[in-house]
Amino acid sequence: MAGTGLFITLEGGEGAGKSTQARLLAEALRAEGHNVLLTREPGGTPGAEEIRNLLLFGKVDLSWRAEILMHMAARSDHLDNAILPALERGEIVVCDRFHDSTLAYQGHGVGQGVPEILAFLNGARKLVNFEPDLTLMLELPRAQALERLNARGGQTDRYEGQAEAFHERVLAGFDAIASADPLRVKRVDAGQTPEAVSAALLQAVQNRLMVQGV
Repeated sequence: MAGTGLFITLEGGEGAGKSTQARLLAEALRAEGHNVLLTREPGGTPGAEEIRNLLLFGKVDLSWRAEILMHMAARSDHLDNAILPALERGEIVVCDRFHDSTLAYQGHGVGQGVPEILAFLNGARKLVNFEPDLTLMLELPRAQALERLNARGGQTDRYEGQAEAFHERVLAGFDAIASADPLRVKRVDAGQTPEAVSAALLQAVQNRLMVQGV
């Protein structure tokens, strides 16, 4: 945490509703009088958005090292030019994806949990050297997620279009992350109604703010 702000990330697999719930959470917090920066990864700044386009929709395949470092480069620009300044101003930052997604997607999905890849990724994470105060993990079985994704339609990015085995590894990665860090990561059942999910997320943030004395 920097300044007096609060850094919140939303994590989870495809179709869990992170983007929608991040927006609703930001709106609810603003209604309570908080100054909120709503942002996303990869992206959040002009430079990071350019990297996002390459990572998600680029026509070239990167090596696993290059892919991890591109995510970390986008994250570093996002931190320096958006997240850290907002926290220094005392704002609440709500971010759709952060380090945990890189570990789940690049470490477990692309890298299949290979120790060499996980070690490289964790080393790069330590170089960036910044972690969320609270992570809200939206959990949804893959079958339900597929139903939502099929109903939503739209352009499919590099990761959404991967085989089912990839997405199963990603979900297993997120589960391992939540289990390893229960103090930071709050699991939320994303299969509930959107209203129930929103209420659970807001309650978790309010509890964290109460502990912090904000």
